[in-house]
Amino acid sequence: MIAYDWFDIHHLDKLFFMNEAFLVSLFVSTGLALLVIPYSKRRPKGTPTSWGEAMLASVFAFGVMVIAFGVVPDRWIAHSDADLGWTKNRIIYGPGDILRPKALGGSYFPFTMSYEALRDIIVVLIHVWYFGLLIFLWGKWQKRGDAPAAGTEVATSSFGRPLVKKG
Repeated sequence: MIAYDWFDIHHLDKLFFMNEAFLVSLFVSTGLALLVIPYSKRRPKGTPTSWGEAMLASVFAFGVMVIAFGVVPDRWIAHSDADLGWTKNRIIYGPGDILRPKALGGSYFPFTMSYEALRDIIVVLIHVWYFGLLIFLWGKWQKRGDAPAAGTEVATSSFGRPLVKKG
């Protein structure tokens, strides 16, 4: 019987996702980027920025982006090449050979896809994750301190439906 002991700490390096450099850089960069949310709640809109605050914020933003767009993808590529062996020569066949290309005897899959292409797709998804995170944080920062417009609530009935006056 073949089994995997998930709690054996001496063999955790056999898991495909276990690469400390990649995981630490991914979590640190995401965590540092998310620190903008609590800071935006403390800093009111329109507060003047000193030269020192601007320099500190720019160094912080540059450092987070270097980790997010430089270190994280590099560590994934290094891990997939060295540890996983995802090269151009390894072809993806999938479970039960459902992704076996027609050129290599398969019956359904119309093109050949290597593990190197999968590695590059994952790098693109890492970049999409960070672009989405930055856009989300920019929106949070721009909307900080904005209160909802007063008087926009519509009266509701006891059933929760809006009451509209016929005019």
